[in-house]
Amino acid sequence: MPLSMARPALSRTGRLFIGVLLIVVFEGAVRKWGTSAATLPMILLRDAMAGYLIFHAWRSGHLRTYKNQTAVLLAWTCCVIAWGMLQVIVNDGNPIVFLIGLRFWLLYIWFGFAAASSMTEADFRIAMRTATVLLILLAPLVILQYASPPGARINTEVDSVDDQVFIVIAGVVRTTGTFSFTAGFSTFLGLVIPIALTVVAARKRTLTHAFIAVAAFGAVVAESLVSGARSAVIYSGLMIAIYLLGRLVFSKPADKGRALMTLLLALGALAILAIVFQTAIENTQQRFDEAAQVENFWDRVLVYFAGEPTVVDFLSWTGVGIGQLSNLAGYVSTGVAGFSLAEAEGGRVLIEGGLLGGLYTAMKLIVMALGLYRSFVIAVRRKIIFPLLLWISLSVALLSWAAIGQLTANALLGFALAFALAALRYPTLEIFPSRITASRRIR
Repeated sequence: MPLSMARPALSRTGRLFIGVLLIVVFEGAVRKWGTSAATLPMILLRDAMAGYLIFHAWRSGHLRTYKNQTAVLLAWTCCVIAWGMLQVIVNDGNPIVFLIGLRFWLLYIWFGFAAASSMTEADFRIAMRTATVLLILLAPLVILQYASPPGARINTEVDSVDDQVFIVIAGVVRTTGTFSFTAGFSTFLGLVIPIALTVVAARKRTLTHAFIAVAAFGAVVAESLVSGARSAVIYSGLMIAIYLLGRLVFSKPADKGRALMTLLLALGALAILAIVFQTAIENTQQRFDEAAQVENFWDRVLVYFAGEPTVVDFLSWTGVGIGQLSNLAGYVSTGVAGFSLAEAEGGRVLIEGGLLGGLYTAMKLIVMALGLYRSFVIAVRRKIIFPLLLWISLSVALLSWAAIGQLTANALLGFALAFALAALRYPTLEIFPSRITASRRIR
């Protein structure tokens, strides 16, 4: 095959996957700076594309290739539908909210599994690059948001007022990027940071590749520091530490020197970025200090992963109904999107699902354990760390993201699952392959 044909095009799965990702990232910008009336059409569009990707994966036979995993997911789907119908009967629930619950509990789990099962290596590579480029492109925007006052047009929505803008400290906003709410941007960082670090670790073949890697690392640090979110700062710091130590520990003996050089260069870059964003660091430190005066940090972490202590007051064996605590259900029921009864994901799952919520929590822990084990084995045996980074990220997402409550987090969890599963399929992925290598893989 000629070298000019060495770069394969995206498959249908790849196009749908990246298309849904672009909608998720930019739909908030349309609602925020264009019109809030675009909310429902854009949600319906991306849900339809996600559903079509699942159908395409089934029709193409990719789901049948993973019979055991597909059977487990089908059994889980039947359990959720049957239990949800029981909840509607017992609790005299709203059928529309029940359908919303099915969407939150099932759609993007299937989407992530179907995408990982059917995407080609080229799809996976281009998706990784696309996510990294989106992170880089958002950097100037979030830095400008951070530098602008809370009432600036770039920080407000079409129908918002100044006092609805979240702030880190007086006069300094919590940045949202293209998302309509701070949680969306923080969740996006949670998804993309390990992907960007994978690009940083990749073998570079041109100056353009090196520039992308440097820009990606700078974007990770800069966007985390100006985000104003304590979770984003802690998460990014931990992921960078795991990445650097992992490169050093799991590298081949011949690559130890290169890994050590990477560590030293990264520390130097962090020192420079700390000087450039010194004010952002001071503001974040002040935010940590102010929060410490009103809440215990470790209690907050426990709530973040396990739920509020008040959750036990609302538990029942049937649960209140899947979908009941989602922001979309709140909007349908009352006209106001928001959470009730539980803000943390762990409590929300148990309150909504009852016994089903307990089973869901157990399944998440099993998936995490299996994925972390397999990715750790790959790191030890093959000296490849990026699957482990993605599985650590997915584990955090499964435990803490508002996946059954918030629209953006729900979709991004599907992407986190897809990237993590695909990393186990393609652990030797080259982000920047040579044309000759790509040509051989096509053959």
